[in-house]
Amino acid sequence: MGKRKENSTNRLNEKVIMECDLMYAICKIGGRWKLLILCKLEEGKLRFSEIKRVIPEITERMLALQLRELEKDGLVKRTVYAEVPPRVDYQLTKISEELIPVWRQLEVWAVRHKELTMDRENKLLCDLNLVG
Repeated sequence: MGKRKENSTNRLNEKVIMECDLMYAICKIGGRWKLLILCKLEEGKLRFSEIKRVIPEITERMLALQLRELEKDGLVKRTVYAEVPPRVDYQLTKISEELIPVWRQLEVWAVRHKELTMDRENKLLCDLNLVG
């Protein structure tokens, strides 16, 4: 792989992310699937096929990529058992368990935000129906 220029966009983005703790956190758990995977592991260890079963919309390739990134970032522990066929479990690490109250609070916020958005949309529709 080639060397990146010091003033490349990727290098500048990395610098901003590393300097802003909130951006750093969002990069580690952000995206469509990572937080959902972590939430599913909250109850305990799951095998790859079990995670796939509880998140049927994710492709196997994407699940593998996301689990690999979460493991690399120390948020998921992967345990391989010396059995035939091999068994692999995934579970939250201690540092990712600290996120549980954070995602619980995000869920509360999401419910409230959806209610506000729906109220606003419903009011707009009512106003349009009254005018039309």
